[in-house]
Amino acid sequence: MASIVPSSFWQSYTATLKKLGIPDPKSKFYVLWVKRFAAFLDGVPFEQVSQSMVSAFLDGLDKEDKVADWQVDQARHSIEILFNEHLKLAPGGSVPVRESFTDSVGDSGKLLKIHGGLIKRFVSEIRVRHYSIRTEDAYLFWIKRFLSFHLLKNPGDLGAPDIRRYLTYLAEKRKVSASTQNQALNAIVFLYSQVLKQNPGDFADFSPARRPVRVPTVLTKDETNRLLERLDGVWRVMAGLMWGAGLRVMECVRLRVQDIDFDMQRIIVRDGKGGKDRITMLPARSVAPLKEQLAAVKKIFTQDIANKIAGVYLWESIERKFPSAGKEWIWQYVFPSEKLSVDPRTRVVRRHHLDPNVLQRRLKQASLDAGIAKRVSCHTLRHSFATHLLQAGADIRTVQELLGHSDVSTTMIYTHVLNRPGVPVLSPADA
Repeated sequence: MASIVPSSFWQSYTATLKKLGIPDPKSKFYVLWVKRFAAFLDGVPFEQVSQSMVSAFLDGLDKEDKVADWQVDQARHSIEILFNEHLKLAPGGSVPVRESFTDSVGDSGKLLKIHGGLIKRFVSEIRVRHYSIRTEDAYLFWIKRFLSFHLLKNPGDLGAPDIRRYLTYLAEKRKVSASTQNQALNAIVFLYSQVLKQNPGDFADFSPARRPVRVPTVLTKDETNRLLERLDGVWRVMAGLMWGAGLRVMECVRLRVQDIDFDMQRIIVRDGKGGKDRITMLPARSVAPLKEQLAAVKKIFTQDIANKIAGVYLWESIERKFPSAGKEWIWQYVFPSEKLSVDPRTRVVRRHHLDPNVLQRRLKQASLDAGIAKRVSCHTLRHSFATHLLQAGADIRTVQELLGHSDVSTTMIYTHVLNRPGVPVLSPADA
């Protein structure tokens, strides 16, 4: 989450533009470009910006179809004025590693002044346990709001009744879903048990919200093929893998070159949900498109190495053992982003994987174009994978293993989709 630059800064920057003779109609676009640059930095102060960050931002603009060459030049000029004329400093030099908690908890100076040390410890405990950046951001979001709800009181002085009151407020006043309330509860329990090393209190009289059990949306094979036909390029390849191999969306975007085994026709899913690895099938129809995708990725990889771009993100344990592994071909993402970006934890400019949200939007539009009257998401393809396997006579345990479910009861939900919750029965109207 990007930090909020105060309005006074933009007023003073506009004044600088006026002094330099930039006319008012044009200056507002200069301000917009610098605001986009600030959002790209995702909380990095202007004083800590490196030249590589500026280059990464401008390269990203250059690759956007809707941004003309003259607009890229205008953006470059606006940033030059920002550093050379307004801030009186030049971007460059090494960028120190910063904690990302200030971005995650928002622009609340008072909260950080009172609980900054606590937030640092919270971040440290999360990272020691190798939680994902998404979980870190979500937990920090709820901790900030929990502390704000109780007027920034010391959480050590709060007890179970205070926690119950906040969770009740979320359900009754904010009307949040059961999963959202449970996520807030998990974040608060983590704060007390792992950071404060305290028992959060007796929750015997508090019943956390139960997530409703819903029958998953499943596409027929014809609908799936129509959906895939409405996608093109890398988006079709990714959607084909989610359906053909039963991948979750994050498992798909995080695939690396070494995870694709063409000879054995299998995919190795590493660090999946729950931190588990598993092996699933590589569909034959995906082999040729995947090889084409890897050939395109190889060109991007070669160019990044020539431009001395930092290697891809790796787990800390691997980076310690093999410092140069991030620049090796086998560790590259199968579906890399077209743009460089700033790593939210290390602040290093590198090439990340494609944004799963973009894939979700493409899939939604494709379902509309295909005339599919169902609510289609990325996970719908995984649901369809399991259901189609069972329809073909696959054993429930085999499907459980391919999906990576810890409990077979989770996999059993797909038997309900097939309308055979135990033994096949016919409707009396069809008998």
